[in-house]
Amino acid sequence: MKSDEKQSQTPFFTALKDYVKSGVAPFDVPGHKLGRIQNDMIKELGDSIFLYDANAPYGLDNLSNPRGVIKEAENLCAELFNADAAYFIVGGTTTAIHAMIMSTCRARDTVLLPRNVHKSIVNALVLSGAVPVFMKPLIDEEYGFANSVPFEEAKRAIDENPDAKAIVLLNPTYFGAVSDLKRICDYAHERNISVLVDEAHGTQFAFNDQLPLSAMEAGADMAATSMHKTGGSLTQSSILLCKGSRNNYEYIRTVLNILQSTSPSSLLLASLDVARKSLAENGYELTSRAIEMRNYAVNKLKDLKRAKVLDEDYFLENGVFNYDKTRLVVSFKDMGYSGFAIYRLLKEKYNIQAELGEKYVVLFIFTGGTTLNDVNRLVEAIKDIDQIEVDQVFDEDFLFGHHFPEYVVRPREAFHAPKKYVNYLDAKGEISAESIMIYPPGIPLVIMGERIDDNVMKTIKFYLMKGFTILKDSAGEFIKVIDTENWIKRSDEDEI
Repeated sequence: MKSDEKQSQTPFFTALKDYVKSGVAPFDVPGHKLGRIQNDMIKELGDSIFLYDANAPYGLDNLSNPRGVIKEAENLCAELFNADAAYFIVGGTTTAIHAMIMSTCRARDTVLLPRNVHKSIVNALVLSGAVPVFMKPLIDEEYGFANSVPFEEAKRAIDENPDAKAIVLLNPTYFGAVSDLKRICDYAHERNISVLVDEAHGTQFAFNDQLPLSAMEAGADMAATSMHKTGGSLTQSSILLCKGSRNNYEYIRTVLNILQSTSPSSLLLASLDVARKSLAENGYELTSRAIEMRNYAVNKLKDLKRAKVLDEDYFLENGVFNYDKTRLVVSFKDMGYSGFAIYRLLKEKYNIQAELGEKYVVLFIFTGGTTLNDVNRLVEAIKDIDQIEVDQVFDEDFLFGHHFPEYVVRPREAFHAPKKYVNYLDAKGEISAESIMIYPPGIPLVIMGERIDDNVMKTIKFYLMKGFTILKDSAGEFIKVIDTENWIKRSDEDEI
């Protein structure tokens, strides 16, 4: 069978449909018995969601050891993305990232990674016990966010840590910045270092040559790809892509079986199957439409008075290797408004949901599902906001620089160390025992094992004063730190 004929099939979804229509008498779980227990969700959405929420591995395969229709669907996914293997993930890209690092790194193995990583990578360090060596990404000092890691920085980290097991890169960053991934892959592989890619926002790269290289095209060993973010599947469904001889494919499946549910959602699995087919048949058209809609918005916003579009030229002029043209970043810095304020204003006044607000900018994501009507609403809202007359209203405390705290001890050791709780105002000099972040984007202000300094305290104070929800383990204004007085560091023999 030709590749395009195979890609038009949906093995798992087809089997699921056949199962639902077979008239089966369900004496297994889930307990709603194919939607036969009425509830408000069924009344609102109909019974299809519960009807297709089947859990029977007989005929529908088993995600823990797929040999039938799930395996067929995964193989089609691997073929489409130019990978040697694809694993369906029902716990979000977080699970894929955990599996990437845990299957590559053991306790005390060195892993190279940019400091502006998602919290899931930090948590993977706790699970694996790996030792992070942070690379410095390009910092946009004017607008206060981190971009991609330049090749020279990756090369420096590799040269200084020849025993590293892996290097982790983002493709792209939240704001669309991309590293010279192929060059880094080639250099890392020459030194037998695996390249692991957080491609949560890069599913679209594989389908359009107007976009940067995908991780698999660049030669990465593994990539955690959020099909649900830009590929069209349901939220929480992702894929782990693997390629090359550095991977132990049997061990990857073993790690995934530790991390994944033994009762995976058939809806999530089916959505991966049908989204893959959609991308196979229409990926170029869908991504081209996303680029077209985004370029249309950029053109319509070129004459703003004080708000400013940060387009690809801006990123390239500031050292970024390549840029994702499905993203729109708009700065409101010259208006005196923070990105947080505009993010809220867009939703409250215009009913427009942006992806995130940051210090000075707001991020908007375009996909093949973006409509011209929605883009016109966004353009008119930004133009309307641009007309607001306002003096500079930034809080002085808000004008802090982008800063990464001092790394003291590996996250796994900080996680297991004795703890105490201190008020964030009294935390200077303490070693954090938790990761603290605003989500999105989920990049920690401080991670477990880093020393809390003035900048961390100032940042936490700002977010608390502005009423933002800070993601952390401890409650209120308290921070969980290592109780150094009762802390006995483990030796190599005490912990693997």
